Amino acid sequence: MSKLASYYNNKIAVVTGAGSGIGRAIAQRLGALGARVYCTDVDGAAAQRVAEALPNAAGEALDVTDAAALAAFAERVYAREGRVDLLFNNAGVGHAGRVEDTELADWRWVFEVNLMGVVHGIHAFLPRMLAQPGRGHIVNTASGAGLIPMPRTAPYCASKHAVVGLSQSLAAELAGRNVDVTILCPGTIDTAIIRNTRMRGAGAEQRQSRAVEYYARRGVSPDRVAADVLTDISKGRLFCVTPRSEVGVGWLLQRLSPRLMQRIMRARMDKVEATD
Repeated sequence: MSKLASYYNNKIAVVTGAGSGIGRAIAQRLGALGARVYCTDVDGAAAQRVAEALPNAAGEALDVTDAAALAAFAERVYAREGRVDLLFNNAGVGHAGRVEDTELADWRWVFEVNLMGVVHGIHAFLPRMLAQPGRGHIVNTASGAGLIPMPRTAPYCASKHAVVGLSQSLAAELAGRNVDVTILCPGTIDTAIIRNTRMRGAGAEQRQSRAVEYYARRGVSPDRVAADVLTDISKGRLFCVTPRSEVGVGWLLQRLSPRLMQRIMRARMDKVEATD
């Protein structure tokens, strides 16, 4: 048995947003490593399809914006398992457009899913994880956009910066206790989120089509993200930035020269939207 399989074998894991993309890849890798996986997604049928393909998993519909539903789900999992070793607060949505074209409803939607979805997961599971025997681990999916400024994605960028701040505060608070924290910050990843991103402003349909093509051509596989984060969890790392050649370098440049990084990201966004 490999070191990773030994670490994850017989772990109880909960993954939100497991119906596609990074969440699905994480669930699949966990299943292959011997974990029992609870796959949830706002698309319940997608979550069930993922679970049915795994050796030891269950899938169901779950809207992370519904705090009561998440609390009831946590109660069911604990009634059945008695513990949760790994909580992946992964569900997320995308938004792109200039701030002046962004509606208040967009801001609320992005924050309710990307930030409050994480808050609801922590609120439902953390007290139980602290009370259970053994160690637990919470993984909050932020983004490279939670570390690096991305023009024309202000609601998304703000929500992911908030997840990074929340997670760092939580990690500091939990130091010395039985629950660890990892912050997942992926870069350009080829997932369905870009196809489902809510675009605003003139030419939104064309810009979205170009972005989808760019991500399909340049994006990293979600399986690469899953492999990196499961390795980093096993090593107790606070941050998982992936791919490091993109997010890690960008994060370093941001700390060295924020103004330079703003210029780089403006040029990059122009390139994405101009792809043909």
